Amino acid sequence: MTNSAMTNWSTADNTRVENAIRRGATRRELLQMLLAGGIAASTGMGILGRATQALAATPVSGGALKAAGWSSSTADTLDPAKASLSTDYVRCCAFYNRLTFLNKDGVAQMELAQSIESGDAKVWTVKLRSGVTFHNGKTLKAADVVYSLNRHLDPAVGSKVNSIAKQMTAIKALDDKTVEITLANPNADLPTILSMHHFMILAEGTTDFSKANGTGAFVCDVFEPGVRSIALKNKNYWKEGGPHLDSFEFFAISDDTARVNALLSGDIHLAASINPRSMRLLESQPSVVMSKTTSGNYTNLNMRLDLSPGDKADFVTGMKYLLNREQIQKSVLRGLAEIANDQPVSAASIYHNADLKPKAYDPEKAKFHFEKAGLIGQTIPVIASEAATSSIDMATVVQQAGAEIGMKLDVQRVPSDGYWSNYWLKAPVHFGNINPRPTPDILFSLLYASDAPWNESQYKSQKFDSMMVEARGMLDQAKRKEIYDAMQVMISEEAGTAIPVFISNVDAISSKLQGLEANPLGGMMGYAFAEYVWLEA
Repeated sequence: MTNSAMTNWSTADNTRVENAIRRGATRRELLQMLLAGGIAASTGMGILGRATQALAATPVSGGALKAAGWSSSTADTLDPAKASLSTDYVRCCAFYNRLTFLNKDGVAQMELAQSIESGDAKVWTVKLRSGVTFHNGKTLKAADVVYSLNRHLDPAVGSKVNSIAKQMTAIKALDDKTVEITLANPNADLPTILSMHHFMILAEGTTDFSKANGTGAFVCDVFEPGVRSIALKNKNYWKEGGPHLDSFEFFAISDDTARVNALLSGDIHLAASINPRSMRLLESQPSVVMSKTTSGNYTNLNMRLDLSPGDKADFVTGMKYLLNREQIQKSVLRGLAEIANDQPVSAASIYHNADLKPKAYDPEKAKFHFEKAGLIGQTIPVIASEAATSSIDMATVVQQAGAEIGMKLDVQRVPSDGYWSNYWLKAPVHFGNINPRPTPDILFSLLYASDAPWNESQYKSQKFDSMMVEARGMLDQAKRKEIYDAMQVMISEEAGTAIPVFISNVDAISSKLQGLEANPLGGMMGYAFAEYVWLEA
């Protein structure tokens, strides 16, 4: 561009181009506008690119967002303590806040807490922000935090993170803005733990969850479990500048193709967790953008060790050799996955044990173990569902491999509705799907400790339990990793959970939806996207 052309092109002209883009002007119309102003075509393309980027980076207020997840049921809840599905997490993130929030790098940032400090990792002091109010106008106080955290310790509540919360032996208010949390043993991860979706802060005394009285970016207008929710912008939100949206409607479309078609037709702006098979419909669509997150989500094959046939160790070992991980990665997930080694700590974590190699696909070794267990010729039911991402395709891969060695696996496809309450954790051989968690301790506490609430294979080891407690409060990171490495080996070799790959979550979004970023807590920006995204006009 010549100096004279640069002089002639003003800030007002940039604004004119950006406004034209907002109005939906075509690229041809925009170029004609630039040419009329004496700008060369090649230079005009650069101006257009910069204007488009600047526009995309500038949040726009207003708009009604519609988004579809992949699973819901009549058990959907607005009680953060009982949240168990992504659908629950999305709504809780919209209506409530946590003391801390994980940023895209996995670092705990302060949210309702102004600071969280400790000198020994055992006694923690939480200072709360001022000027925060609940949707009903009540001012946030320390008593609300004490009440919210203590609910997880009450067996009658049925909190999904009771086993994690039990380390909090005393939670008390020092004054209206200060809370002291005492742990049974030191835990350097507490600020990160408090960023979990379950640890949302409620108003003291809350027992009614037909609507959500939180401090979050949106106010609950409609909540119909298993159907939909409608959220309206919290005009008194304590965070400056947010949210950008006027309203946010969320529901589930369990069928992957139907979810994709709803996006293509413009009925929704976001289709969450797209199956790789459906991506062919989207890849050539200029109006659709893919948002990829690889942060530890996985679908696993669970074999309960306390039920037949999982009570035979050779059956479990045989199934792990029968998993063709490369085929699952390349064919089932179209390359959108990383090979895993039958334990839940992904390569995204600094504590991942990279020296622990996955079992190679070896049908002959699998057959040896099945014969040793006396199971060749028997029919073994395997429960799969669309509710557990790609589990039906994975089950088919394993079934075909089993057929080649005389192992009869009867894949029973069951509906998504009711899968998590009727089959997961209950069927002798079934699939699960686990969302990312920010620390190994959380994964182990939820899934592998002897008293874990989601102990998918009923794995129980006193040695594992004691190692978990030892590592939890350890400040020596090298020693801590050494213990976590050993625990990952124990899970891989002893537990009845086969984890073939870590899945890259892909959310398909309208090109009009801006501001979505990856987050270590999972897809849809760690399920908190509604607060941060905006819609271009």
